[in-house]
Amino acid sequence: MTLDPVHFDGIAGLADRIDYDAEDQDHRDSAEAVWENFLDPLRGENAEPILEPLDEQTRRRANCEDIALEDPPFPTTHGLDAGTLNPRPFKNGLVLDVAHAAMSATPSDLDLHDCRTVVKALHSNDTSKKFGTEWEEYDDGSKRRIVHTHLPQNQYEEDVVHALALYLAESSHALEHAERVTDFLLLDGPIYPKGVLRWYSRSSVLTDLFEDSDHVARILDNYVELVETFTERGVPFAGFVKNVSAKSVVRTLKRETDFGPVPWAHDAGLFAQILERRELVDGEFERLTDDLTLTNWFESRAGLDGFFDDEPNRHLDRSLDPEQYKVTFCLVYDPRRDLVFKIEAPKAFTEDADARGRIERQILQEVALQRGPPRAISKADDLAAIDRGSVGSLVKSFENSLDTELDENYNAVRWGRDY
Repeated sequence: MTLDPVHFDGIAGLADRIDYDAEDQDHRDSAEAVWENFLDPLRGENAEPILEPLDEQTRRRANCEDIALEDPPFPTTHGLDAGTLNPRPFKNGLVLDVAHAAMSATPSDLDLHDCRTVVKALHSNDTSKKFGTEWEEYDDGSKRRIVHTHLPQNQYEEDVVHALALYLAESSHALEHAERVTDFLLLDGPIYPKGVLRWYSRSSVLTDLFEDSDHVARILDNYVELVETFTERGVPFAGFVKNVSAKSVVRTLKRETDFGPVPWAHDAGLFAQILERRELVDGEFERLTDDLTLTNWFESRAGLDGFFDDEPNRHLDRSLDPEQYKVTFCLVYDPRRDLVFKIEAPKAFTEDADARGRIERQILQEVALQRGPPRAISKADDLAAIDRGSVGSLVKSFENSLDTELDENYNAVRWGRDY
């Protein structure tokens, strides 16, 4: 029901009651102070560097029209993504999710586009039954499996089945088709499985999975192997983070520095103001939109980023120097839509200035052309997505196969099923 105008005005008028007189320009001045004084390096707990420039700290820009007309540094680009059903609890006690991974190619490779990796992850409190399977092929170049997990307490089941399905499908598909990537692979999202890594410090129930779960071990091994495989082949890969939700930098500024009030809700807000360019027009500042802007590359041990280069780390079996697995990143700002994107890559590919320059220019050109994520990412997202109609059909199929029903609450009656 649409709000009555009088009630809309009443709600909107609440903003007038918030006595907050900070100006945007104050925040920009603060962002500039962070850039000038706190990122080379940014020190966390025990004064240990958690963020430091890989080379010189600098801001750069690229004209949108000019870079869009350049020849791309990589003749071909492959993209990787995995779509999920999202966790579903059933009345018989099973909780399951399904992930469906696909790889795109630009220019297109239809045979590759048709290959999929499907993982169904399920949780059951009944420890007498084993539902897991090994990999099996179900189409030319496609494969599927079921992974079964059990948690000793009735919590986190939905998080666990979602992450196991997503990251096992994504990493397995990347390794299965690695030989088909000749120039550059771009993952949709971070380069490592942060949804699993968060468990390490979230709860003892989840931390125990790093010791007890073969599936978690397989996922970690897969991402190590991904770095090693592409390093050995001399083919770089990176991750393109569309929605930068990290708070590691602003959290560290609050907790570990004498910076003072930190006005940004997350890191993207800080870096947007660091990278935004403005000019004074008729007494008002206006955003300049002709150039994409970007930071230098940083080495990161912020938040979860230090897991894969930790030395020693008993959960990882690595063949390269741990330094090669380190997360490095730069941030790209598109003023046309006021958006910040993050490019991540293992240090194995970015320690060389020429190599990281090619990665930068490839993605800058794509962002300039697409006004958003690179085409390989958008194509992979389309290929991997499980559409609303398919979700409904799959849930019905599971209900029939399991001889049970989805375990729903009143929201399903009020709003309808979420597909």
